[in-house]
Amino acid sequence: MPNIAYFQIPADDVARARKFYRTLLGWAIEPDTTLEDTSLEWQNVVTGEPEEGTMNMGGIYKRMGPSPIMNFVKVGDIDPLLAKVEKLGGKIMMPKSGIRNVGLVAVIQDTEGNAIGLWKPEQG
Repeated sequence: MPNIAYFQIPADDVARARKFYRTLLGWAIEPDTTLEDTSLEWQNVVTGEPEEGTMNMGGIYKRMGPSPIMNFVKVGDIDPLLAKVEKLGGKIMMPKSGIRNVGLVAVIQDTEGNAIGLWKPEQG
């Protein structure tokens, strides 16, 4: 079955988005120096060590149009992250809630207006 293997985050201000995700989630974000088109301001993202069933890489790039896709980030504890979101310039769109057999989820909006989900899997 296909799984999400990569994500892209559009940004009006790439540096601001980079700071937001680095500070909130501790992601390693570095400019891609291999691309010829520098207008994208492409930043490679590594979210941590790969775990089975999860993705651990993506990119942040200069927004070119609307982006309706939202990904969920697997986290250890949602509460400390939600406490930081608004301090970093983001918004909480959907407070933490439990979904049976899934775990805890919340949806935030980043500094660029993108929605992203936070997911703490249910302990089985």
